[in-house]
Amino acid sequence: MSNQKEKRQPEVNIGVVGHVDHGKTTLVQALTGIWTARHSEELKRAMTIKLGYADGDIYECEDLPPPDRFKTEPNCGKPIYKRSVSYVDAPGHEVLMATMLSGAALMDGAILVIAANEPCPQPQTREHFAALEIVGVKHLVVVQNKVDVVTKEQALKNYEQIKKFLEGTWAENAPIIPVSALHKVNIDALVMAIEKYIPTPERNLSADPLMFIVRSFDVNKPGTSPNELVGGIVGGSLLRGILRVGDEIEIKPGIKVIKGKTGEAYEPLTSEVTSIRFGTREFKEARPGGLVAIGTKLDPSLTKADKLVGNVLGKAGTLPDPSYDLTIEYKLMERVIGTKELLRVRPLMKGERIMITAGSAVSLGLITKLSKDVLEVRLRKPVVAWEGMRVAISRQVLGRWRLVGWGVIKGFTE
Repeated sequence: MSNQKEKRQPEVNIGVVGHVDHGKTTLVQALTGIWTARHSEELKRAMTIKLGYADGDIYECEDLPPPDRFKTEPNCGKPIYKRSVSYVDAPGHEVLMATMLSGAALMDGAILVIAANEPCPQPQTREHFAALEIVGVKHLVVVQNKVDVVTKEQALKNYEQIKKFLEGTWAENAPIIPVSALHKVNIDALVMAIEKYIPTPERNLSADPLMFIVRSFDVNKPGTSPNELVGGIVGGSLLRGILRVGDEIEIKPGIKVIKGKTGEAYEPLTSEVTSIRFGTREFKEARPGGLVAIGTKLDPSLTKADKLVGNVLGKAGTLPDPSYDLTIEYKLMERVIGTKELLRVRPLMKGERIMITAGSAVSLGLITKLSKDVLEVRLRKPVVAWEGMRVAISRQVLGRWRLVGWGVIKGFTE
């Protein structure tokens, strides 16, 4: 039984989203025992807040009735290991929409956390819900959290507000599970809903492996002797294919280099996979699902402090070249996402500066051509992209980047 568990990597990524302080991180801890907010010092510089992530297991106890039979630990008479899940804890602050979208690119399903002690929807509840639709999440479980701090009447009133918020949307029939994450009340019913409503997707294992890099770091302690140095680590989630220890890999666009009078260019990095880890478990290969840390032979100075976030990793020779010029078929939202006031989205304009989020890459760009539903944008920093890839479009509203629309890449205009 334990051996079976040891050998399994997480097979599904579930984003935990919702308004700030509604209890997302506490909920992830209730599901996994892991506190994902490991970056408190980074709160000082908002845009560097990282995605927290934690892996948890799901068991079903045949000797118990539902929902009691669903557990996160094998603590019953006949536990059956169902699967491992990777929970991605997306930041709730509205300025971090781009960060959330980079994580949303890794989400097979989502848990939307809504606190019972505040009116629904709050600005970021609305914002994160819109982001899930943009990146194509189809499976949702809604958690009505903090039911321990409200009366039954308040909880029911809040429940009706949640129902009204979801009415007429793609998630109209999503289950709403009341819980107290802090006191771990009704977590079994939530686990049961996760099992029922967020299936493990079919993966394309025969395609060339592809991974958005959402973290990169140097694990060496200061003062480590040169012969004990470990190569740079990159973290992300495989979208397709299988990556194995020993594989030759490339990372694009790579690092910025200054070239002659023409200015800057990007140079791809090549290396070899030296290790594969999911949480604390080590594996010989990685498949889609879960957040994986890939050890490389790269100089750790290249990977430290998330320097490679926004890059794409694949087998050597398989990735498309980075592009500065994209043609995007776009759709604007009716209202700006994330502002306290409900502001209408005005049409885009030729010559306007926008921000494009493609996978985990964020790049500023200038609209060079525009029609009713197609735009051409010239990016300041190139991105690795392909036809059919979804992107998010943000613009400056009241001094902050706000999500105003989304699109699909139709081609490259270089």
